[in-house]
Amino acid sequence: MLKPILSKNSVAFLAKRPPKHARQITGKIIGLCEEPHPPDSKLLHGSPEGYLRADVGEYRIIYLIEGDNLEVHLIGKRNDDEVYRRFARR
Repeated sequence: MLKPILSKNSVAFLAKRPPKHARQITGKIIGLCEEPHPPDSKLLHGSPEGYLRADVGEYRIIYLIEGDNLEVHLIGKRNDDEVYRRFARR
C-alpha cells in the first residue's frame, strides 16, 4: 500500500469542503493508495513526469506515484479547467 502525501494546496482545498465531500475525497485518496491505477484514472496528456488524474463526485484529483508514495498535488472541481490551469502554473 502506498503512503499518501498531500500538498499544502490539497490540504487547504479539503479543509474548505463540506464534511461529506471531504470524506468522499479522502476515501478516494485512500482507495488510490491501495489501487493506484483504477479504471477511472487517466494519464495526463503532456505530462512527462507521469501525472495521473482520478475523479470523485464533482472533484478531480491530480496525483503522481513516486516510489512508495502517492503524491496528491491538486484537487479541484471536475467540470471546469481551473485545476488544469493551476497544475500548469506549478
